[in-house]
Amino acid sequence: MEIFATALPALGEALVLIFQPQQIMYLVLGVLLGLSVGVFPGLGGIAGLSLVLPFIFGMDPVSGLALMVGLIAVVPTSDTFASVLLGIPGSTASQATVLDGFPLSKKGEAARALSAAFISSLFGGLLGAIVLTFFLLIARPLILAFGLPEMLMITVLGLSMVAILAGRIPLKGVAAAGLGLLFGTIGESDASGSLRMASYDIPYLVDGLKLVIVGLGIFAVPEIVALLRQDRAISKSGGLGSGWLKGIADWFANLWLSIRSAIIGVIVGVIPGLGGSVVDWITYGFTVQSAKDKSQFGKGDIRGVIGPESSNNAKEGGGLVPTLIFGIPGSGSMAVFLGGIALLGYDPGPHMVRHNLDITYTIVWSLALANVIGAGLCILLSGQIARLTTIRFTLVAPFLFTIIAFAAFQSSQTLADLAALLAIGVIGIMLRRFEWSRPAFLIGFVLSSQAESFANQAVQIATVRFKRDFWNGMEYIGSPIVIAILLLTILSVYIGIKQGKQILGNSTPPVGDKRAPFLFLLAVTGYTAVAIWDSAQISVLRDKIFPITVGLVTLVSCGVLIMRMMTAPASDPVFADLEAGDEDGAAPHGLWGTLAWFGFLLGLASLVGFIIALTIFFIAFLRMRAGVSWMQTGILTTAAVGLMCFLGGVLGRDFPPGLLQEYVDLPWPLT
Repeated sequence: MEIFATALPALGEALVLIFQPQQIMYLVLGVLLGLSVGVFPGLGGIAGLSLVLPFIFGMDPVSGLALMVGLIAVVPTSDTFASVLLGIPGSTASQATVLDGFPLSKKGEAARALSAAFISSLFGGLLGAIVLTFFLLIARPLILAFGLPEMLMITVLGLSMVAILAGRIPLKGVAAAGLGLLFGTIGESDASGSLRMASYDIPYLVDGLKLVIVGLGIFAVPEIVALLRQDRAISKSGGLGSGWLKGIADWFANLWLSIRSAIIGVIVGVIPGLGGSVVDWITYGFTVQSAKDKSQFGKGDIRGVIGPESSNNAKEGGGLVPTLIFGIPGSGSMAVFLGGIALLGYDPGPHMVRHNLDITYTIVWSLALANVIGAGLCILLSGQIARLTTIRFTLVAPFLFTIIAFAAFQSSQTLADLAALLAIGVIGIMLRRFEWSRPAFLIGFVLSSQAESFANQAVQIATVRFKRDFWNGMEYIGSPIVIAILLLTILSVYIGIKQGKQILGNSTPPVGDKRAPFLFLLAVTGYTAVAIWDSAQISVLRDKIFPITVGLVTLVSCGVLIMRMMTAPASDPVFADLEAGDEDGAAPHGLWGTLAWFGFLLGLASLVGFIIALTIFFIAFLRMRAGVSWMQTGILTTAAVGLMCFLGGVLGRDFPPGLLQEYVDLPWPLT
């Protein structure tokens, strides 16, 4: 009763503060900024918050909080546009939405997918706020119960989703996840700083590959190239399908799925360090596992949109728990948010919950209100924005190439970002072509760093405890929470192996010559062997245990796949090759010739700088590849250059310089 006596007056004060006209205005402004940022692939909540931080200083605290919370709340909603319409993850929180949202868009049901996503996001955001309201005063014991073993097991649970996303050949999924984990170990290790995988000779790799580059390369580049080869609109039917009312009806029909997914989102959001990078994959895996009919997942099942979208907004509410209670950011965007709260004069953590509970609840319910406003705007705009799918994709592709190159460059603002994007894009194309699970690869990459960190720290502490007493060590690594998560993981793997193949249905994949799939497998095997050898040269034991262990598992998987390929007939699904099918095989434009256009843009940027290269690229592409008139070419080129200059100016971002800029002093934006 004492808790309610404290919380209810504070909640009432918070609601009075929120509904002041000035605060509503700043909240709507934050929502509009979040919508603008979220629509562009690769620019998520971190970029948006970084944009407004300089203006936060000196503002009225409640107004500043309203501006930041409005932006944070709507990015996981608006990033759905890119995931559904373009097949490009708008941010790390919308990667799984691509798997079913984009196929729905290609079927002409973009509006249905978008409206289902937005109503799911709205529900998830509201549920997250409600849970957070009551969780703030009772969450401390639960948070403190999660030590390193529990964090490690949560990470392993995330990796277990590979089983359900592996597709027809489970070993390909395991190998893809292992490859992603190995890519995540590139660079300086967290434990002792040992350098791994050629980062001795390539300084760019010392800090490892950036998530935005890997995400864009694995998903965006392959899908843009595949659609560009077809030279038609994204939507085959050219229509918008059954509209946004149908999507809302789909959500009502799957209300229990939305509730469960939102709860998962809150729980994952509460745990610091996981957040948006993994919540959508965990939710997607459970969505598939719990479905009776799995045949349409990956082909355009609306449940594959509702599940992840319900969780990714709910996780923002959960992420505020460690952020507000302990001052520990639950995600990258929450880390920037903490900086904003400090600029407004507050001390996030127990002190704020104890002495500024009204401000704490202002944050929580501003989040809820922003979700309502953001989802409403997105639903109203979904019909108009979904019409983008009816535009000839050849006219859209150069804009997408430009935006993802600009987004990738923001990782470290060097030309190496563009080279890495192209290299990872080629890997993504190969994974897609030979039906290696790209989600499994991305899950491995995302979880690699924290899996290694949690494992190393947990082993060190467990070793000390076991030296004291055996049962003391067992008590540490075998807590009830660890055992519960372990059982859940085993169940997930069992169901995944048993039923995961149904995601792609019973159809036979296109197969062609044995040679190409076999050569790609040999390339993966060779890289894995080199990674193991490289790690073995490290003198610090704890820096090499993780990559060697992962590498050996991956190598064994590749070895079994090699044996199967050597003995199986050419019709075996292990030789899947989309280039032998009707969609890709009959495309009017070649794979490498199409990718060469992207390479041309990046290569030209390294010589003459991004804006000059962009101008030349657009003129050449639109005239030679799209075959449009000089007038259309001029209009579209001017629009592209103007858009990039606007983004660069507003976000305060630089453009990739080239060799020319080293010798000639040019004004912005040509610098």
